[in-house]
Amino acid sequence: MTDDAPETLMRLWRRSERPARGRPSVLDIDSVVAAAVALADREGIANVTLANVAKELGVTKMSLYRHIGSKPELLELMADVAIGDPPELESTGDWRAELTTLAEANREVLMSHPWLVELPLSGPPAGPHAVAWMDAILRTLRDTGLDWGTKGGILLLVGGYVRLACAQAIQLAEGRKNSGLSQAQAEQAYGKGLAELIDAERFPDAAGFLAFGFGVEPEQADDHDFAFGLDVLLNGVAALIDAR
Repeated sequence: MTDDAPETLMRLWRRSERPARGRPSVLDIDSVVAAAVALADREGIANVTLANVAKELGVTKMSLYRHIGSKPELLELMADVAIGDPPELESTGDWRAELTTLAEANREVLMSHPWLVELPLSGPPAGPHAVAWMDAILRTLRDTGLDWGTKGGILLLVGGYVRLACAQAIQLAEGRKNSGLSQAQAEQAYGKGLAELIDAERFPDAAGFLAFGFGVEPEQADDHDFAFGLDVLLNGVAALIDAR
């Protein structure tokens, strides 16, 4: 943990602002972070620098330091604001359905702000929105009989799966952006082309898989892949609950 971590936590929870010197500032943490998030959504996270954020706000770079300790701190504040709060779920006693809803909602947030998956993970949830997601996921497991350590492991697994699935989807979309093809169409073209080249005797299972043609309609592929992976993960959770 860095020396300024306590200050970062205070700003994440809006409990502290650096004292203003001279004339009162027209900025606050929220306005700085909002400008940075808008810049990241529009131009990508690589273009989010303190100088560029200051330019967006029409102020000097130095004026930002009244509210933001550093660029890494700004990124942490941005991430917490961008993810927002999780959807409110009415408890039904169906942990699997509730956890699925939260995972799908998390996916929607990450795909809406693709730069989020590019940010390094600096530690466990720390801001109010991140903690709200943590609490919501743990709440779905409240009546499962699992211990806190197991629940924490499931929290990491679900969050990690959603992040990885989104990162992969975003990278694949970037790789094919000039092709005019959807991911499923690109996969089908790849499979058809490769099937004509490989030796079925040398790679029998790969040949069989390619002949299968990936088996999903193009308009359903992205949702199918995400749902399949999540379902496999939740099957493991169900096994833990059954064996508790």
